[in-house]
Amino acid sequence: MARHEEHEPQTLVGISFEDLFRAQEFLTAATGLAAHQKLVLHDAVIVLKDGEGHTVVRETHDLQPGRTALSGAVWAGLFGLILGGPVGWIAGAAIGAGAGAVTAKVVDLGVSDEWVEWFRAAVQPNTATVVLLVSALNQAALIEEATRFNGAELVYANLEPSALHDIKHALGDTTPIEAAEATE
Repeated sequence: MARHEEHEPQTLVGISFEDLFRAQEFLTAATGLAAHQKLVLHDAVIVLKDGEGHTVVRETHDLQPGRTALSGAVWAGLFGLILGGPVGWIAGAAIGAGAGAVTAKVVDLGVSDEWVEWFRAAVQPNTATVVLLVSALNQAALIEEATRFNGAELVYANLEPSALHDIKHALGDTTPIEAAEATE
């Protein structure tokens, strides 16, 4: 039975950790929730920010220009070889590489570049932040899983205020949700 996930509302959740190992552990836990059908994981991004404010972003789903160009070159080159011999192979590889690189720049399959930039600016220094783009979210399962990550900080989630409160509480944060935070 095929699911039409493109019509399901998507949830964006960002949680910061003191180190990369805890962030990776949370990402593994989120993958486990997806394997147990507690959510559909569309993309995950890790934003690392050092003490000087420099950030590194690791995206798990977006097309990378180099890989996409290589894939396009190989497939178009093979097609060109079949149709036009060695000259067709060269022409097909060049066209495929260009098309693949352009596709990677235009197509954004997961967390949008705008959100990645927002998280780059919003997260605190010396943290590793996991950003998840999910749908079909079982909020209770996410909240239960969050209890294992006491000390982490909820940076953003487009959920209703009661779910935000529950996730923050599960992470050990007892500060009340501010009005601006609840309306985002």
